Order: sequence, then structure tokens, then C-alpha cells
Amino acid sequence: MKLSYYNFYLPKELIAEKPAKQRDEARMMVLHRDTKTIEHRIFKDLIEYVTPGDAVVANNTKVFPALLYGEKEKTGASITVFLQRELNRDMRLWDVIVDPARKIRIGNKLYFGPNESLVAEVIDNTTSRGRTVRFLFDGTHEEFIKHIRSLGHTPLPDELRAIRNIENYDADRYQTIYAKHEGAVAAPIAGFHFSRELLKRFEINDVQWLELTLHCGMGNFKSIDVEDLSKHRMDAEEMVISQEVCDAIMATKAANKKICAVGTDVMRALESAVTIFGKISAYEGWTNKFIFPPYNFSIADMMVTNFHHPKSSQFIMVSAFGGPEFISHAYEVAIREKYKFSTYGDAMLIL
Repeated sequence: MKLSYYNFYLPKELIAEKPAKQRDEARMMVLHRDTKTIEHRIFKDLIEYVTPGDAVVANNTKVFPALLYGEKEKTGASITVFLQRELNRDMRLWDVIVDPARKIRIGNKLYFGPNESLVAEVIDNTTSRGRTVRFLFDGTHEEFIKHIRSLGHTPLPDELRAIRNIENYDADRYQTIYAKHEGAVAAPIAGFHFSRELLKRFEINDVQWLELTLHCGMGNFKSIDVEDLSKHRMDAEEMVISQEVCDAIMATKAANKKICAVGTDVMRALESAVTIFGKISAYEGWTNKFIFPPYNFSIADMMVTNFHHPKSSQFIMVSAFGGPEFISHAYEVAIREKYKFSTYGDAMLIL
């Protein structure tokens, strides 16, 4: 299928500006692939769709406060710098996105924080908005990262920052409750819905909770600009899945129990670690896997996801898992029933 198939009209008022008051009380649309039927539930009802021995696989990446506000040298013009990836620890080289970028040139210095306590020098242009910068900081790497954290803000997506300010609660809610390994600059949003109470109910009901790490990047918001999906290239993201988790997954499948992937990021990580169909092995490295229909998923039997934007890689992957026609119909229902979309939006469970 072509990119244009995955276009639809999304009313702006359906993009969630804020999270649900309680994590596990967001609405949840349940899709039954076998019967092509839809239920309307709330997220805490997920416990009704898993049984003892099933495994829920989540992404334990932790979002880094990657958003810096600063000024350009001489002019004092305000700039926003979005930290993307550390390129060289010793030289303090980072890939960043700069906004506005038009007049940010090689050799320019950028100043951040009270009393200009942090300085960065632009040393390369990478894309229209992308730059490589070198931070000028005297101190250890640990001290440098601590200083970045003190100056950084929660890296909400552009669409949210365009309609509201970053609030104090975002530091907590733009993070899963099980976040452990810092490195993401975009959140694994399907995991937002899980509460401590729900995890405890999994434990009581002998539902396995397994974790992997995939550091979600800005590529999650990158538009697809080719009609032929086979020619789209995802940005690479760092991931780790241990042999212990892989063994637990294989044992679960051997026992004819279900694997539930929490989010498109987890689904991508699982499929990246597949060795032969139905087999998975430990993996530590980078993945740029782009999943689009038709695709045979070899690990997960069910998935939790949010409602995504038209023509996004996430929407396309969900379509591959749920079936393009069924997912298209489900999104029509979601819009009619006024489900909330995107980062802080409602959930979908595909069975």
C-alpha cells in the first residue's frame, strides 16, 4: 500500500492537551481481530484481557530533559535547542535540532541558563534544522549531565508546545512509572497508562511483566515524505533486550500463552531481535526497522498503543498489526466517539 492510503482527517480538538487525571482511567478501545468487533472500555480493564502466564512487555527507557532555551551570541535572539544524541562523550559533541535554525551557522555560539552558565559552539550543519554542537564546559561528564538536567525542560512534542506551556506535571506524566534507563528524547507513550495498582494486579494474577529498553528519538515525529513505503528510512534508535527477557518470552510462547507488546516501540524492538520466525535472542545495538503492511509479526499476540497521527510510522505499524481496513474503520469510530489522540491521548488494545 502507498502512503496516501494512511491519510485521514483528524480534528484538532481531538489531540489531547493534557493527560487523564488518573493514568489507568484513560479510555481504551478494544479491537478483536478475529471477529472484527470493537469494545469501549477504560484502561484498567486491561487486566480482563490477560490470563495467568501471559507476558506484558514494556519499554523502560527514561526521558531525558532534552529541551534547552537559550540565546544566540551578539544578537541575543531566543532559540530552542532539542538535544538528540550524544556523539562524543569526551568532546561533548551532540546532535541537536535548533529552532529557529535559519540564522544559526557554523561558528555561532549559543548561551544557556542564568549568567550564561552553559555555552555551545555550532560546528556542523546536518539537516535544515539539525546541527552538531560542542558544549564548552569545565568539569566531569557527570557534572556536565547534571548541569544539563538542571537547565533542561521536558521535551514535549512541538504540537503540544505550540498550544500550551510546559507545566510542572509534565516532568512526571511525560514519563512512565517504570522508567529506569535514561536516554530517550521522546516518550514511549503507550506506557503512560500503566499505574502501580495495575502492575500489582498483574503480579497477583501471575501475569508476567517483562522490560526491554529502546531509547525513543525525534524520528518518532519525522514525517514520511515518500509515497512508496518501502523507500522510507527510519532514524536509528538504541535498544537493549536481555537474554533473560528473551528466554521468558520463548517460554511463554512455548506454553501457548500470549505476549502483549506495550507500544510500537516495543513491537519494533521485539521484531528487531528476531533471529528466525518465532525465535528471539538478546540484542544490544541500534534498530531502524520500519514495519508496514503486509508484515508477519512473529512475537507479539496483542498490543497496547495510542491513537496516532495520519501518515505516521506508528499508525502504519498499527495498521500492519491490526489489518489496514480494520484499523481504518476503528479510527473512524474513534473520531466519531471523540477519543483523544496523540501523546496524552487514549489507548487502543488490539487482540
